[in-house]
Amino acid sequence: MLRRSFWLVAAAVFGYAFLYVPLLIVVVYSFNDSRLNAEWVGFTLDWYRALFAHDEMLVAAGNSLLIGIVASLVSTVLGTMAGVAMHRYRLRLLPILVFAPIAIPEILMGVSLLIFFVMLNFTLGLLSVALAHIAFCIGFVAIVVRSRLAGMDEALTEAARDCGASPWQAFRYITLPLIMPGVIAGALMAFTLSIDDFVITFFTAGASTTTLPLQIYSMIKIAVTPEVNAVSTLLMLLTLVLIIVATKLSPSVLRSD
Repeated sequence: MLRRSFWLVAAAVFGYAFLYVPLLIVVVYSFNDSRLNAEWVGFTLDWYRALFAHDEMLVAAGNSLLIGIVASLVSTVLGTMAGVAMHRYRLRLLPILVFAPIAIPEILMGVSLLIFFVMLNFTLGLLSVALAHIAFCIGFVAIVVRSRLAGMDEALTEAARDCGASPWQAFRYITLPLIMPGVIAGALMAFTLSIDDFVITFFTAGASTTTLPLQIYSMIKIAVTPEVNAVSTLLMLLTLVLIIVATKLSPSVLRSD
């Protein structure tokens, strides 16, 4: 038993080290006082100062934030509606339509959306990227909201209806406040997925639109510079904060315990 436990712990340590040590290296070298990431020279914050003076990077970050906010807001509204519909009406086709963008490979969805926009003669840009992000974020929000609804006592809604409340009033004053932690968690998850997305954005952005992942990709084609390490560190920090907040708001969905 002890020998088995040792190998399980060793395998777990190796697996987590394989996942997180490269991220730790990126964070450490973002403070390295050398443009060449070959060895550690000394501590510096110059690369973060250079990052905030990089006009193209700031424009890309602004585009990513704008797209992420729009995509998260719209997908939260539509995803909440889809989650409520799946919970109440048990339609067979609706879960397939909602969850299909999650199961479809990103490259396939990116190509499909590109062909769709071209067929409509739709100009590729910020709007096309936002629409694409909304399409794949709805399913994630619906999962969180539906899980929250599964743990809600339906007797509360029925009691409100018995007291004379309309379906909208029962939803607004009873259901929505109870599922609000799940709605907020779904919105944070949608924002995180949107701001980190590269594959779908690559196909739907067009030539004149740049987001943060696309800007990072264009920079690392030459070399992994300290500015790339710095912006990657900030992006990881933002993603980690949003994941922690979403986990606190909806533990039944995002935790395994």
